[in-house]
Amino acid sequence: MNRRNFLRSSIATGLNVAGLSSTIAYANNNLSSELDLQLLSEIDNPRPAANQLAWQDCELGMFYHFDIPIFKPGWDWRTFEGLPTPQDFNPKELDTDQWLEAARAIGARYAVLVAKHCSGFLTWQSDIYPYGVKQAKWRDGHGDIVADFIASCCKFNVRPGIYASVSANCYWNVDNPGLVNRGRGGDPKHQAEYVRSQERMLEELWGRYGELFYIWFDGGVLAPEDGGPDIVPMYERLQSNANVFQGPRATTRWVGNEEGVADYPCWATVSQLNENGMGSPNGTIWQPGECDVPIRENGWFWEDDQENTIHSLESLMDMYYRSVGHNCNLLINANPDTRGLVPEADMKRYSDLGKEIRTRFNTPVARIAGRGDCHILMFPKPQCVEHVWVMEDIRYGERIRAYNIEALTPNSGWQQIVFGTSVGHKRIHRFKPVQAKKLRMNVTKETSTPVLRDFSAFSAL
Repeated sequence: MNRRNFLRSSIATGLNVAGLSSTIAYANNNLSSELDLQLLSEIDNPRPAANQLAWQDCELGMFYHFDIPIFKPGWDWRTFEGLPTPQDFNPKELDTDQWLEAARAIGARYAVLVAKHCSGFLTWQSDIYPYGVKQAKWRDGHGDIVADFIASCCKFNVRPGIYASVSANCYWNVDNPGLVNRGRGGDPKHQAEYVRSQERMLEELWGRYGELFYIWFDGGVLAPEDGGPDIVPMYERLQSNANVFQGPRATTRWVGNEEGVADYPCWATVSQLNENGMGSPNGTIWQPGECDVPIRENGWFWEDDQENTIHSLESLMDMYYRSVGHNCNLLINANPDTRGLVPEADMKRYSDLGKEIRTRFNTPVARIAGRGDCHILMFPKPQCVEHVWVMEDIRYGERIRAYNIEALTPNSGWQQIVFGTSVGHKRIHRFKPVQAKKLRMNVTKETSTPVLRDFSAFSAL
């Protein structure tokens, strides 16, 4: 038996251990054993960096959209008229700990604060230009939402991220792709002033508040040669370990919609940086997808009398299956109201979602890990199951290209119950409950030896 065949057959059922941890030592990406090196030598494929591994392991994140327009109902920043005044901004009960309770409720392990949206309002103490919390009535001009948010993330053990749009700013009369005169450009002096303000903004956000887990650019970043800010040196100097959504140092990508779902199959590799959509099994760049979605169907920011638009639990669970279960992360929005609090109805839905996820997936009836083409889950007695998930050890890249899963039923022998192509970090299958003595995963197409981090089955509810 040659070395490759040994790898493919020796660990088919050997790790059927109750309570096997779902987390292999991903904290460091050190693959240095003889077996690791043998597996890595089989193929020169794209693999994630350590920060990407940590991000994909989070699976769930929470977005926080909170900006001055909610204090002026009906105002649209793209009119570039009637800008709300800083004195309009006065969230008297603002409590970022309460915001992070929402993240904890759903099981989010990272959170992203919109520190500066398209209005241009600055939510931290800044002298870049006179439009922000420093000029507000709130806390007599001494409040700092970014500082509060970072402190709450630390308290709740949630990794912090910051969104700061540089492509649009009503205060500066800037619109996509990041040009003055409402996106038309044509004023080099004003453009240079705007660019400097945005570079100072990022210097403050990236340099004042400690290590960030995630940096979020909405709509990307205009290149310096086209009149945009030169962000790469700042990133490398201040936050080189942070994951980045869009922009020239992006480590994650958009799936192409704001509906919280990804099509299947969905791959973590792409052919070009910041390529939207499903990715490609032949891609040469590791850039996993993120599915973002508002909790309310009407938009990202709070509006009065819109509780009827909160997504149903059934809808949110469908998103979970089609995002986390499709090899992506799910970033769910929270929209604090004019009090500065996440509304009670939204909080209840977050709580319900977290409970439902835990009910379905916290306790597998069996779990294995291993290397090879065939992996068997053996039950002490027949089990009624309706979910399985499969996770590749993506430290070795995505190797599986096709597979099926069979159930050994008490009366009918082996029967195929599901099949698929992409696995990556995680693929979740839900199917009609089946009474089974064993489950068997057969990898039918691969680029090199498959390495499973976790193959788990879950009882019917």
